[in-house]
Amino acid sequence: MLVIGLAAGLGACTSSGPSPKAAVAPAAAPVAVASAPLPAGSGCGPSIARTQAVVDSDVATGNLNAPVGARFSSDLARAAEACAAGREREAIGLLAAAKSRYGYP
Repeated sequence: MLVIGLAAGLGACTSSGPSPKAAVAPAAAPVAVASAPLPAGSGCGPSIARTQAVVDSDVATGNLNAPVGARFSSDLARAAEACAAGREREAIGLLAAAKSRYGYP
């Protein structure tokens, strides 16, 4: 009797329907984004350029939507103008404000 009960129990474990793996769609492959090396150096110019490269990458991968990326880039352009004019303290302040505004460390 025990053997018949076990056989019946095991028979209930098999199913004739599709396996759960067959019902699940395969995951989409991650999008590879080619990125150039980040600008090296210290000072306002390389710092702003590195931040712009990160913003561009985030927009390209969809981690940042394009309109927000455009506003962030506009803020970075103002910082770059101040840097190019020799106003490094102002440029670093504008960079810090932009990064804070958009939640970047």
